[in-house]
Amino acid sequence: MRLQKYMAQCGIASRRKCEEMIIAGRVAVNDIGIQKMGVDIQPEVDNITVDGKRIRPEVKNHYIIFNKPSGIVTTVHDQFGRKTIMSYFQDIPERIFPIGRLDYDSEGLLILTNDGKLTYRLTHPKHQVKKTYIVKVKGIPTLNQLKIIQNGVILDRIKTAPADVKIMNNNENTSILEIQIHEGRNRQVRRMFEWIGYSVINLRRSQIGSLSLGNLQPGEWRYLSDKEVHYLYSL
Repeated sequence: MRLQKYMAQCGIASRRKCEEMIIAGRVAVNDIGIQKMGVDIQPEVDNITVDGKRIRPEVKNHYIIFNKPSGIVTTVHDQFGRKTIMSYFQDIPERIFPIGRLDYDSEGLLILTNDGKLTYRLTHPKHQVKKTYIVKVKGIPTLNQLKIIQNGVILDRIKTAPADVKIMNNNENTSILEIQIHEGRNRQVRRMFEWIGYSVINLRRSQIGSLSLGNLQPGEWRYLSDKEVHYLYSL
């Protein structure tokens, strides 16, 4: 890569202004001063300094809300060759990653970013960020059974934190419920309902805090607004 192009990518100045800085003797490559045009550098190898300070490319933060379809894996790579959520984001040059996971058969709201600080804030248990799920199960749970989930069940020898759960609709064979939790254990919602004797037919995450998918259809995504990013930081 040409030196002046790399400098511009690092946010130093426009490419023309960077050329002027090179001619002025303000730039060095591996501690060797450069004062001519046409110098090629290897960004991953060479040490580039301007006025004695090392420069690096600016990293653009991405904040994405994605409606994950069922049947794809919430990982960057999959050892079994299954389709992953990253197939939807191949045009983004920066390395992004999902905050938390939804299992293969589940769908709904995922946030992807390259902001490690936000990831920590949304996933660390001490912040207790509420996540809302819409669950369809076989059968109709009783109020006493729902109280068991509300009070916590034992998964992997550890009791789950209290949850909010309510029936939204039911018929003779199935029920649709809404459940809010702030933990993120492996397949937690499915296992909580299995614990009280009900298998999950469909599971969709509908909200994180009050952030929802809106009109996004499965497989669709959009960038979060600054206001939405600030909201997530406030949770």
